[in-house]
Amino acid sequence: MQIEHLVTMANQIGDFFKSFPDQEQAKKDIANHLMRFWARNMREQILAHVNNQNGDGLEAIVRDAIKEHLNNNSIN
Repeated sequence: MQIEHLVTMANQIGDFFKSFPDQEQAKKDIANHLMRFWARNMREQILAHVNNQNGDGLEAIVRDAIKEHLNNNSIN
């Protein structure tokens, strides 16, 4: 899948959760959503995008959620 499409999808998820009053919980919920509903290869691609391109195009809360709560150990 093209990274631009994954970025758009991740930002749509972030749009839902960013209105939550507890932003730390919102980041956990974003990462949890990615773990539950995205295929492994999609998670690997978005994580690589964050690691290699600093998450270019991602909303800050989404980028931070991936950096803080989604890692190679949790992808498997």
